[in-house]
Amino acid sequence: MTRPDAVSPPEPRSVGELADRLQRPGAVAQVLPRLSLPHLQVAEALAALASPTRNALAELLGRLDEERVRGLDSALRSLADHALVWPDDEGLLRMVAPLRQAWDAPLGLDPPLRQLLKDTTSDELRRMLGALGIKSGGTKQQRLADLVEHHGDRRRIAELVARAPVATRKLLERRARTASERSEFIVFGAPGIDSEPGARWALERGLLVQDRRGYGTARMPAEVALALRGPGWRAPFEPAPPDVPVMLVTPAEVDREATAAAMAFGAHAASVLTVCAASPPTRLKSGGIGSRELSRISKAARCGDAVVRMVFETAYATGLLARDGDRVSAAEGYDAWAQQEPAEQFAVLLQAWRTLQLTPGQARDEDGKLLPVLAGTPPCGGCLQAREGLLTAAARLPVGQGVKSHVDLGPLVAWHRPLADPLPQDSTPFATVIREAELLGVLARGTLSPIGTALLSARPDDDAETLAAACRRLLPAATASARFGADLTAVVTGTPAARLATLLDSVADRESGGTAWVWRFSPGTVRRALDAGRTPGAIEADLAAVAVETLPQPLAYLIHDTARGHGRVRIAPAACVLHSEEPALLTELAAHRGLAQLGLRHLAPTVLVSRTSLDKTLAALRAAGYAPVAETADGAVRIEKAQGHRAVAPVPSPRLSGGLSRRRKTDGRTAEAPATADLRALATRLKTAPPDSPQPDPYNGLPFDSDTEEIIAGYARQLSLSDVRQLAHAVNEGQPVTIEYVAASGSRTVRTLSELDLDPPYLYAWCHLRNDERVFTLSRIHDVMPG
Repeated sequence: MTRPDAVSPPEPRSVGELADRLQRPGAVAQVLPRLSLPHLQVAEALAALASPTRNALAELLGRLDEERVRGLDSALRSLADHALVWPDDEGLLRMVAPLRQAWDAPLGLDPPLRQLLKDTTSDELRRMLGALGIKSGGTKQQRLADLVEHHGDRRRIAELVARAPVATRKLLERRARTASERSEFIVFGAPGIDSEPGARWALERGLLVQDRRGYGTARMPAEVALALRGPGWRAPFEPAPPDVPVMLVTPAEVDREATAAAMAFGAHAASVLTVCAASPPTRLKSGGIGSRELSRISKAARCGDAVVRMVFETAYATGLLARDGDRVSAAEGYDAWAQQEPAEQFAVLLQAWRTLQLTPGQARDEDGKLLPVLAGTPPCGGCLQAREGLLTAAARLPVGQGVKSHVDLGPLVAWHRPLADPLPQDSTPFATVIREAELLGVLARGTLSPIGTALLSARPDDDAETLAAACRRLLPAATASARFGADLTAVVTGTPAARLATLLDSVADRESGGTAWVWRFSPGTVRRALDAGRTPGAIEADLAAVAVETLPQPLAYLIHDTARGHGRVRIAPAACVLHSEEPALLTELAAHRGLAQLGLRHLAPTVLVSRTSLDKTLAALRAAGYAPVAETADGAVRIEKAQGHRAVAPVPSPRLSGGLSRRRKTDGRTAEAPATADLRALATRLKTAPPDSPQPDPYNGLPFDSDTEEIIAGYARQLSLSDVRQLAHAVNEGQPVTIEYVAASGSRTVRTLSELDLDPPYLYAWCHLRNDERVFTLSRIHDVMPG
């Protein structure tokens, strides 16, 4: 199904509107995955500070040498460029609220004291100050300010804890070292924090703060935790990427390796898509292409499983492949793509790989089970960021140097994109995406190739000319000629042109591909071309037109020898055969105008063949006044017995009841239902139906009415059997339906849907509420009603 293009939001009309948009959670969520490790570390440290100034930030990050100072300034500038952090007039570093909320407990710290005590009463603050021996003013604001000032002095906190009881000191030191300890849920009536040894002393002095109602785990103010962690504790800060072993590489070596990889991938992609165009793979009932079909295509195209998966995902994303019922077939754009030069073909797939919201080389899930291809997996932003991190990391390597092993690129990817998702199948971090880049020629000799550089600089809204130009510089043009050998082979060096590949595929079998392609001729392959209507002279002339030299005699002999035996036996289609010892009678039947619709044709003077079935031919001859008899398969005369009539059963078949006016699909068959129904007669028939004839229940081991019902029932666990059948009927018949849907947030909505397209575990449909196409998860559908 064609997805509608995403609608870009309108441009902001004022600076205020722009600022409002930049501070929304959605805007921050788009920026965070693209930040490198030091940017996130600085942002997390700022979120943990009560008074976030640059000096306080520098102190929290530890001793800063010249390199670390430059790294801190660079991180702050980058955060400011993304409108995430900026200084105010008072010297404080301000942060957008959604960024501060990105960490539940930044640096393992609870909120600052002022935030924890915002709901505390003035009398409770007075008691805390009294326990600390501090005299304060009479207002709540003054008391809170005095308490915050006291706890902000690390020396005072260290001295206070040193005087605390042993049990209290151990409790506070343990809480300061570990991350924030919060209960997953609250058990009402359970003993609170004040029941722990030494906790009461800390609660009375504000070293621990508990909810006023006594629920939940007590929190330690960030100022207290930082003071107890000691003067030597610093927040993690890695301004420079990790050091990795490198080696010297020359541009010629990089170009040579990238060219070989890109040519091989482009050739394999053409082979895979050719196989799919000739024999479309069948989709699984659960969606996607399974391992059996992948193995078949991999064997036919002579390439590995990883390449096949990459070709499928990139070709589907660019519209070269499309779902066609229960198969995946070549789409309308495939023919135009196949006529392009290899560089243009490769650039289309390469750009699609860059923007894929998944890692196509992922073959196994967390449990080690094989994954199908084109299974409609949800978009994975972390997979896209892993690819972006790899390109960025490779681009930042020194000129003329590459990593010694692809394993060394993993830490660099993690530094440039900490929020990228590693795959469970990878024994080393990001091994799959690195291998994909090597197969495409994006990485060569441990560094970024010219193709990779062009891919990194290209943007999705560009016309891809920059990328195509880089591919043309490295990839040679398609070869339009072949060398034919006396051993009945044809060899094409480089990538064959589309016309040449089509010609050779029609006359020979493809044996290998890559930097050199080999086809082999045989009597069977030549016979295949003759069966397609080609003449031996035309075949020889077409091959001679693309041959580098004169066609070898063995090939010419093979073509003409095969043609001499071609068609010596002919097979005619016939639904039935008529024979008689009277040739004149058969001639009369063949010339009879009233029997023309039977399609009678002479094979011999005493034999006619008919395009019409035996029973219909028999009835037509009898209606025309003849008296034929039918024969059985062994030549005996068929004895015809009169068939008695029987009354129709009073109870209608469950699958055809309901007075439907459309054809209903059931396991690939159709049943015609009455266009109209007498409601009174229907009610009478239902009332008189036997009480002990319940509907079959598939959940008790009986079969479903259709495959669609079985698939929906397997995913939509919230639906009853009747709802499953109603939804399956709407999918099969293309009818609208109304559903009750529970979103991920828990909100319930009622949606009317049409143009249903089942792609488990999702249902694509046109939503009348949103007036747009939407994707619904089957497991979140809780009720189904007629549309």
